[in-house]
Amino acid sequence: MSKLFFRYGAMNSGKSTAMLQVAHNYEERDQSVVLVKSSVDTKGDDQIVSRLGVTRRADLLLSPGQDLRGALKALSTQRSDLSDGVACVLIDEAQFLTPEQVDQALAIAVLDEIPVVAFGIRTDFRTKAFPGSQRLMEVAHSLQEMKTICRCGNKAVFNARLGEHGIIREGEQVMIDGEAARYEALCARCYLEADGA
Repeated sequence: MSKLFFRYGAMNSGKSTAMLQVAHNYEERDQSVVLVKSSVDTKGDDQIVSRLGVTRRADLLLSPGQDLRGALKALSTQRSDLSDGVACVLIDEAQFLTPEQVDQALAIAVLDEIPVVAFGIRTDFRTKAFPGSQRLMEVAHSLQEMKTICRCGNKAVFNARLGEHGIIREGEQVMIDGEAARYEALCARCYLEADGA
């Protein structure tokens, strides 16, 4: 049985880079993959962008109301390179999926027997779970944390939104890095000490 995998980590933990490496590994063995990106992530438009500078066009730019399973089936019939089937579905910035889209990813893995690997962050700058990430934590067959380090050298777990005067604690859940906001991955101590806790 194919599985739904969730690989999560704080910002700058190499999630997009790892996803592009997984795609390369499949394609090096002449197996077709489909790269999915949420349209909520406007950074790079339809490109999957790694902080290391590697980019690749997403095969499917998924809007919040769109059916992931239906969109994958439609794409598979439109593209001749997918006529022999899809070996794996790779999802970047999976926190932006709706809970329904996560359930559709689970159906792709279980009912369509196509492995799905979702990459994303667990929580927002307020340390609250994104709905997509929460659902992935609930239903994914496998959870794997991807690690990065804080400015102090400890493991980073939080994504702090930065402003002129330090960490911002209030605001809209989604503000894309580099466009409307800046972020830094921090350990719990550095995150809490920024408030004088």
